[in-house]
Amino acid sequence: MSALQSWADSAALLVDTATGRAKADMVIRNGRWVNVHSGEIIPGTDIAIAAGRFAYVGPDASHAIGPATQVIDADGRYLVPGLCDAHMHVESGMVTVTEFARAVIPHGTTSMFIDPHEIANVLGLPGVRLMHDEAMGLPVSVFVQMPSCVPSAPGLENPGAVLGPDEVREAMAWPNIIGLGEMMNFPGVIAGDHKMLAEIAATQRAGKTVGGHYASPDLGLPFHAYAAGGPADDHEGTRAEDAIARVRQGMRAMLRLGSAWYDVAAQIKVVTESGLDPRNFILCTDDSHSGTLVKDGHMNRVVRHAIAQGLKPITAIQMATLNTAQHFGLERELGSITPGRRADVVLTSDLVTLPIEMVIARGKVLAEHGKLTADIPAFAYPASAKNTVNMKRDLTAADFAIAAPKGANEVTARVIGVIENQAPTRALEKRLKVSSGLVDADGQSGVCQTAVVERHKATGGISNAFVSGFGYNVDCAVASTVAHDSHHMIVVGTNRDDMATAANILRKVGGGAVVVSKGRTLALVELPIAGLMSDERAEIVAVKAGQLVDAMKACGCTLNNAYMQHSLLALVVIPELRISDIGLVDVRTFEKVDLFV
Repeated sequence: MSALQSWADSAALLVDTATGRAKADMVIRNGRWVNVHSGEIIPGTDIAIAAGRFAYVGPDASHAIGPATQVIDADGRYLVPGLCDAHMHVESGMVTVTEFARAVIPHGTTSMFIDPHEIANVLGLPGVRLMHDEAMGLPVSVFVQMPSCVPSAPGLENPGAVLGPDEVREAMAWPNIIGLGEMMNFPGVIAGDHKMLAEIAATQRAGKTVGGHYASPDLGLPFHAYAAGGPADDHEGTRAEDAIARVRQGMRAMLRLGSAWYDVAAQIKVVTESGLDPRNFILCTDDSHSGTLVKDGHMNRVVRHAIAQGLKPITAIQMATLNTAQHFGLERELGSITPGRRADVVLTSDLVTLPIEMVIARGKVLAEHGKLTADIPAFAYPASAKNTVNMKRDLTAADFAIAAPKGANEVTARVIGVIENQAPTRALEKRLKVSSGLVDADGQSGVCQTAVVERHKATGGISNAFVSGFGYNVDCAVASTVAHDSHHMIVVGTNRDDMATAANILRKVGGGAVVVSKGRTLALVELPIAGLMSDERAEIVAVKAGQLVDAMKACGCTLNNAYMQHSLLALVVIPELRISDIGLVDVRTFEKVDLFV
């Protein structure tokens, strides 16, 4: 793809086009201009575009039309700025940056701010650079946040790589790095950890934005200490009081609607009912499953949802365009349909239901009526990014055996309790029976076994525990090498034989997600790139991902987007209880705890 010229390099042409001395590459006529700066909708508006940027926005652009100008009749449709996703992880879609872009462009997304900390946990800085370089070749704007926490919880997990202040300083000089990714080690910031504060300082010195992640309901002194540590935003709020606290302390409150995170409704009330200033609220997705992208949409889905909660359409659009651009210091580059900005515009006939009828990015038509029309070549990942499932051997049922205390007929075990549509879990306690010296899962009460299988260094390590909430009621197991954030292999099952079979399948294919029942494979998504991403088209991955979800449902699972919940069982930075490669972790105290009470 040809690189977009800077404003400085194109300024003379933009001025000449605005006056008519030069002719536009494209003119859009007779639209209703959604002006996110003034909060107005202005009918009878024309737009003239040159060198991939807006040159003129006003009542009549006929002076900018020449023989070679592409003229598009908006026919009274709304002209909306291209939508921005302020915080997201491409790897959650199980596809590459290129395939993610191909999937979301037809939904009106023209700018993304990605945090590739998933690949960073597997491949380190070279993995981040791969995604950074891939992003730069796309016809839309994909900015990269340098991962801040690899590992996310030092001492509580062992990822495939470690990043620190030196790597952050190096990455800040890369051309497409926009800031520091979410600072998940909030206990470290609160404790004044030198490494965390040094990463934040390196970002601040580079004049870039620090992403936040305060995953605690405690809004007392720890929260105030975290705010003092420098994060400029936070997407971990789930309650109205969370949004209020963040905005009052000078952060942007990022409200997320992902495939499994439904955090907009509770927090948007502080704008719609309490009257807080909406300028410091931003919409994002965080994690979107490929099936969600293909079937339901991306940022258009989030904007529609926010409007359905009572937000005025233009305010919701501001939260997905201008507010985001201002937050990252890019107000002069994107986020609005105004002169000098990148010519990213969506044509839609309705601001409430938001059908995406045409998508233009950098002055080129990329999609129409939900279909990609531009040719976006695939990006080839090198061999060094593949074959990352490093296990000593195939596993057996014995590897998942949990021995009971000697002589016990029953035990009280700590159990991870999954919460529908939320990232946090509950720390539960359940009475479980013992057979032949081994603790059994309890299908009657919905308790399954879960395990983390080390897959980076071939240590042979396996940690076993229990989980509740998936609802599996047949012999089955689900395994995945997507296991936030250290991305070992996470397995959940009702019996040990299927758990071993599922793990061995993923070892053989080099990573992915699989559902097994009674030794038979029900669904498989191969993810050969770092064990996180497919090298196939997004549409193909979406079909396979749909089969995965269907297979989980066939095994009795009732959770909405259960695979996303599955992949977060090892996320030892979000309370209350998690499992990592070192064992069971109480995230309220950030301590390893015994499985049995």
